[in-house]
Amino acid sequence: PGGGRGGPGAGPSRRLLCAHSPAAAAAAAASEERPASPAVATPCWRVEQFVVAQACTQCSDFEMKMVPACSSTGFIEKINCASSPRHEYKSCRSAALEAQRFWRFVGSALGVAVAAAALVVLRQRVLDRRALEKVRKQIESI
Repeated sequence: PGGGRGGPGAGPSRRLLCAHSPAAAAAAAASEERPASPAVATPCWRVEQFVVAQACTQCSDFEMKMVPACSSTGFIEKINCASSPRHEYKSCRSAALEAQRFWRFVGSALGVAVAAAALVVLRQRVLDRRALEKVRKQIESI
């Protein structure tokens, strides 16, 4: 299957049509190129110049449910496309939220570093004590 006159993936009825009529073969090939489900339009900001009409703001509860762009970051900005008269929303990152996350990361990294340093100091003290005890026992045995 797949290598007949109807082209790859053509069903038996399409192959039968293609075998009898060149026009039917062209129509079958054209219908195979189109996706079965309706295609979602590409956002204009991906393919053309745009202007930010409204700065990055946090999505409301309603927008979180209704605007697909809100789902990834929880923040959106309104975009006006230059060529097409479309107004769309684009997901964005909040500078304040990014700064908060950065400082939280720095704080946790410093906390882990302090805890690790404290463990190293405590372990070194235990090892020094054991070494001193071993030397003391060797001196006593003489």
